[in-house]
Amino acid sequence: MTDTPGSPFHDLQDFLALPRLAGLALSPDGTRLVTGVAQLDPERTRLRPALWEIDPAGARPARRLTHGPTGESSPVFTPDGDLLFTSARPDPERAEPQPDEPAALWLLPGSGEAHVVGTRPGGLAAPAVAAEAGTVVATSMTLPGAVSGDEDAERRKARRDRKVSGILHAGHPVRFWDADLGPAQPRLVVADLPGAGSAPAHGGTAQWRELTPAPGGALVESAHDITPDGRTVVAGWRVAEPRGATRSVLVAIDVATGERRVLADDPDHEFGGPVVSPDGTQVVCLRESLTTPTSPPDIRLVVLPLAGGAPRDVAPGWDRWAGTPRWAPDGSALLVVADEGGRAPVFRIGLTDGAVTRLTGDDGAYSDLVVAPDGSAVYALRSGVDSPPAPVRLDPDAPGQQPVALQGPAAPPALPGSLTEVHATAEDGSALRAWLVLPADASAAAPAPLLLTVHGGPLNSWNSWHWRWNPWVLAARGYAVLLPDPALSTGYGLDFVARGWGEWGGAPFTDLMAITDAALTRPDLDAGRTAAIGGSFGGYMANWIAGHTDRFRAIVTHASLWALDQFGPTTDAPHYWLREMTAEMAERNSPHRFADAITTPMLVIHGDKDYRVPVGEALRLWWDLVSRHDGDPEDLPHRFLLFPDENHWVLTPQNAALWYETVTAFLDHHVLGKDWETPDLLR
Repeated sequence: MTDTPGSPFHDLQDFLALPRLAGLALSPDGTRLVTGVAQLDPERTRLRPALWEIDPAGARPARRLTHGPTGESSPVFTPDGDLLFTSARPDPERAEPQPDEPAALWLLPGSGEAHVVGTRPGGLAAPAVAAEAGTVVATSMTLPGAVSGDEDAERRKARRDRKVSGILHAGHPVRFWDADLGPAQPRLVVADLPGAGSAPAHGGTAQWRELTPAPGGALVESAHDITPDGRTVVAGWRVAEPRGATRSVLVAIDVATGERRVLADDPDHEFGGPVVSPDGTQVVCLRESLTTPTSPPDIRLVVLPLAGGAPRDVAPGWDRWAGTPRWAPDGSALLVVADEGGRAPVFRIGLTDGAVTRLTGDDGAYSDLVVAPDGSAVYALRSGVDSPPAPVRLDPDAPGQQPVALQGPAAPPALPGSLTEVHATAEDGSALRAWLVLPADASAAAPAPLLLTVHGGPLNSWNSWHWRWNPWVLAARGYAVLLPDPALSTGYGLDFVARGWGEWGGAPFTDLMAITDAALTRPDLDAGRTAAIGGSFGGYMANWIAGHTDRFRAIVTHASLWALDQFGPTTDAPHYWLREMTAEMAERNSPHRFADAITTPMLVIHGDKDYRVPVGEALRLWWDLVSRHDGDPEDLPHRFLLFPDENHWVLTPQNAALWYETVTAFLDHHVLGKDWETPDLLR
């Protein structure tokens, strides 16, 4: 284990205790910046989010705003400068707090205590506020037969009292990531808030009106926004199609009448992530082309009039995929983040000429952009492979700039090593690159063992901080970690994605081998001690690698795809998968066909609540490994770590610690030659 004074990565409990920032909200006058910070609770068994205020000028230290026992999230400001957030913490005004309290909408005034301003039986989520009118729109899970919040409460009580859990489906999807869909469905609700001051009014509860009384699950996975005057809500809307498919269109909903009209609909595309312009006349959103077995998706940023009209691609010659956009206050430009070459910079797109300007010149990955109301600054969270998210300020007009760090809730942690890049050339001549995390004591005299780590997605990139797959935890234990972007990775253009489309076992595999070979020419890496690890698509690649080479001493496969004929119909979005590969392509690229060739010890990890990659993949993989072991059962080299209560990710803090302990124990045994030591909590 490397020794780095002050580094929290040597002790998993210290690592888990690091604060985790997510989200930004800026007050209407631009003087208050709020972020969410998740930290361990006193029992160290779950992460509890709280809201912190950051000085946009960078002069004052960050200060904590909320201390609820269940945490707070989704901060957004009202036009008066009061702070709204959602929380399931008990309402002190209620005489008898309810068990399993759903998330309510709370208001924290500039002076005074936070109080509840909105409740629903199914909770409230994703609040958005009209910048001028102050009208609030949110989502609320509601039983389909209920016509009001009161009736929803009665129906919920009847199911609870009778111990009824059944869900009747009449279409697809039925599950999403780790959630069983139904019987409650998401509805949009709207209200004018009471108590927008230091004391609550009307008992502190808003009178919600339903904008979508019969959504049929149409708002699942959709974002929404509201015009400044509070008259119109724009949202993604899921449309059911024949043969179990769905597609998202963009709709505008009149707040006064609930009348819904379609803004954007194209049988070859999906629309989502709408953001209304500051003057309320336009909407920017993402338009994604539907995939086919021979063509990957292309995601374009389009603007369309709220009154109706054709979407316009704002940067037609730009070969990058933008994330959630933000408007310049005068409506002349958009500020976006897009993957690019192992980074995720901030770009400014002019709406008149379509000119794209890269504003950040560093290695950072930016997110959660908010723009100052006078247009003088852009605030963001900046992370990197070597730095957790932290608040920064940017100049919206300065290309290639370095960010100005603001005073966040915590200083960046000391790292147990260094970060560099590796470059290689693919079989077809394409340029390849990867990040390489080196432990502090790696040298030619003491070369470090290497872990090839494959990202999920597969439309993804190793360009930002990861809490679940953190390379510095492994570097603290003496391992070098290679983080490559093979074919299918984002940030290198559509042609780079297309190189691996429909042929997962082709260019993605050969790219990974080429970049590994390039890394191992370094004298500070030990070519004789290597392993491969990955999750989701990375787990698929780990399985494919296991069946196609014996060059690695160990392989760790998490939430992985094993038998594609089985995975396709059982994942939570089979219609998408069936668009991506034909049955013949799935058969050709399925790792399970090469089970007989596996000789490398494998650690299989899966969560039983994983609906994106159902646990049946791991069960079938495990049987294929065990049933092919002809020796003494005591000598079985493989292991299976099952989490009955985790999903696609391992999120519970102590389960995450156990994940790291088991992975490093397995690697230490097979890569370093140490005696096998079962982690204490698994004994």
